[in-house]
Amino acid sequence: MKKFLLLFVAGYFLSVTVDAQQLTRIAVVDLPRVYTAFMSESRAVRDFEERSAKVQADIDRMTAEINAVKINQANALAQGNTAQALRYEAEANSKTDVLKEYYRTKTAELESIRKSLSQSGTFLDQVYDEIRYVAESEGYSMVINLKENNGILWYSPTVDLTDKLIKSLMDKSRR
Repeated sequence: MKKFLLLFVAGYFLSVTVDAQQLTRIAVVDLPRVYTAFMSESRAVRDFEERSAKVQADIDRMTAEINAVKINQANALAQGNTAQALRYEAEANSKTDVLKEYYRTKTAELESIRKSLSQSGTFLDQVYDEIRYVAESEGYSMVINLKENNGILWYSPTVDLTDKLIKSLMDKSRR
């Protein structure tokens, strides 16, 4: 009976030790930071940034044209040429309307492109595959998005895989 009890206790402690070694390890990842860092290296994002810069240059050019017409209008008024001043005013108003419409259209277009970039299926698949790879190689069984989980009150920086994930994605994108 004592041997049985001793074997039972030993078996129990052995099973507790084995169970203790199979702890669930949880990691966190700051996905918006990953998207920002990784996407800035992609061709599609560079194209988007070039397009944004072109739109801004067009807006700046149109604004300068409107300002030049307004200066001409002020000069015409100063010279007492009311008819010319009215023509300049009409031209400035017309150019302002064109600028407003251009701005509205291009802003909506750029916002749509930005959303499609961040929600691209291939991009997300690549990020999630890399999360799986990094987490498994580091021995984690669960990864939580740090920015979308309000329940995380504290975490150790040792479980943050964000930098490793960004580095891994960058390395693979350069190949």
